[in-house]
Amino acid sequence: MADPTTPTAPMTPMSREAVASALEALPDWQLDTSQGADALTRTTTFATFLTAIAFVNALAHAAERQDHHPDIAIRYHRVTLRYWTHRAKGVTALDFKGAQEAEGLIDAFQKRGLQPPE
Repeated sequence: MADPTTPTAPMTPMSREAVASALEALPDWQLDTSQGADALTRTTTFATFLTAIAFVNALAHAAERQDHHPDIAIRYHRVTLRYWTHRAKGVTALDFKGAQEAEGLIDAFQKRGLQPPE
């Protein structure tokens, strides 16, 4: 059986009930249904623009390793992430894997005070 969290696995979107249940473990994330396909979203604010950019760069490396990339919007020191699986036209386990990785990085950059390199 294929691992459902690999990008090459057959993808079936999760039901909204399953997404809601899984979101209980990620309380800062929401289900966005406004753009034609369900997606996981989170907006977070960093202390500075450079810290926000350093976070996005770290997330880009994680996304490359996973071969699953979020939509990212940067507004000064505020970053919005949007995960959805294009092939499934909705949210899959792969999106939750990406959101969990992002959550760890957000924690590292915000709560532990990581700063961008000088």
